Amino acid sequence: MTEQAWPWPTGAATGIGSLPGTDIAEAQRVVLGELPALPHLPELPARGPGADLVGRSAGLLVELPVELYAARWRIAPRPGRDLRRARDLMERDLDQLAEQAEEYAGPVKIQVAGPFTLAAALELPIGGRMLRDPGAVRDLAGSLGEGLRGHVEAVTRRLPRASVLLQLDEPSLPAVLAGRVPTESGFGTHRPVETEVARGLLRDVIDAAGVPALVHCCAPDVPLELIRSTGAVGVALDLSLVTDLDPLGEAIDAGLGLLAGAAPTLPPASGRAPTSAEVAGRVRRVWDQLGFPRRRLAEQVVVTPACGLAGATPAYARAVLTACRDAGRRLAED
Repeated sequence: MTEQAWPWPTGAATGIGSLPGTDIAEAQRVVLGELPALPHLPELPARGPGADLVGRSAGLLVELPVELYAARWRIAPRPGRDLRRARDLMERDLDQLAEQAEEYAGPVKIQVAGPFTLAAALELPIGGRMLRDPGAVRDLAGSLGEGLRGHVEAVTRRLPRASVLLQLDEPSLPAVLAGRVPTESGFGTHRPVETEVARGLLRDVIDAAGVPALVHCCAPDVPLELIRSTGAVGVALDLSLVTDLDPLGEAIDAGLGLLAGAAPTLPPASGRAPTSAEVAGRVRRVWDQLGFPRRRLAEQVVVTPACGLAGATPAYARAVLTACRDAGRRLAED
């Protein structure tokens, strides 16, 4: 296993991104209180357009304004009300973060949709997803990289003692690579993006951001080798969707950090949130199956929920974050 230091403390836990509710101040208090080793900038999609993953991320694009049309985001001829709303929400979130975490001196994670998830969701002005036009996808990746550079600088200005960790959310990446993204008619699919093209554009975005980055994919068939070769420091995935451990073991052995989604995002029939012992046990079982020494687990692995928690109740979401935090501490004591 590669000897290296990961950009998070031993025994850390964090959230994937989204939380329930519309009160950003309360959401940030919960995150800072329950996830002190690796807090993240929470996303509250219940606030409406511009707070959703696609709109929030598209608001960071440079010289590619967006607008809502028929409840879908598309490239617009000029900046308008929808874009202003998305950017205003982000500014409010960052100002609130500065107010509550002004003296924070550790790593802080920010999340944004990756270029291929954006390309599979955003539409061209003439209609159709950006994914259908390779040139548009390249322009999108370049715009996103430039926007992320500015976003990282904005976070750093507000939290000068913190270090930024970037999470690229790419739930659509496996479908993009496999040619499974449907066309507008629903009768066909877009051509698959070649692995080398995907690798190059993801690497360009990560390089442009200028901070350690990881890729989150909550779909099956996460392309682990591709992600590792982009320069990402880690991958975030749902452990329940991992059916073949060999690729994961190879990626970890090569030095990729793992954000292990080990707590369900919605409560089971009993309504009870998982305990920290249950969450830690789930991570340990996978690690032991991979055959790696326990001494490295808490260094290379961050404990997380399986995905975002926007669909949960506030009480359940908080209980899951607490369980993940305490599970990380348990693993550090092994």
